[in-house]
Amino acid sequence: MQKKSDSQIHSAPSLTGRAGGESSESLYTILVFSENIAGILNQVTAVFTRRQVNIESLNVCASSTPGVHKYTITCYCTEEMAKVLKAQIEKRIDVLQARYYTDDEIFLQETSLMKISTPAVMENAEVCRIVRHHGARIVEVNPTYTAVEKTGTTEEILSLFNALNSLRVVRQFARSGRICITRGTREELDEYLEEREKEKTKGGE
Repeated sequence: MQKKSDSQIHSAPSLTGRAGGESSESLYTILVFSENIAGILNQVTAVFTRRQVNIESLNVCASSTPGVHKYTITCYCTEEMAKVLKAQIEKRIDVLQARYYTDDEIFLQETSLMKISTPAVMENAEVCRIVRHHGARIVEVNPTYTAVEKTGTTEEILSLFNALNSLRVVRQFARSGRICITRGTREELDEYLEEREKEKTKGGE
């Protein structure tokens, strides 16, 4: 099998894809809940663009509340800027709630897929050893490539990538944005919706 030249080896991605920044900046995760209305994503991302804050990762999905979507956004900024972003996002008409968190306030995970040359896997037993050692799993095998899936923290995923990449066997690499849940006993959105419903009930009396 023809090996990759040094110029073909993938460069290792950083933990967040960010090259640097102000020392006072930290990585914040902003959770946004909104009505499932077209155009909300553009409104939310425009808040970051206007303040020249780069979005590191973005994940959008339906939440556990019917008709409500959840946006998980990460960015580097100061706490003061995080407060501004939260306030400005909540001003959008169809946004129900926005909150910002540091990593110690949430439980987070990411997932990744790596395509590895199957001949390389067959020739080098170290590849399978690394996959097992990092708690990853092989989800697809064919004569051309082997697909490896790893779910965990950013650091765990990149540790696996760097180990396999050092063997020059990684052909493709994809990593999702983070998903997370807060460490509280209840979803803050549920509490907000309950309070809003109580206010409506009182107003109708």
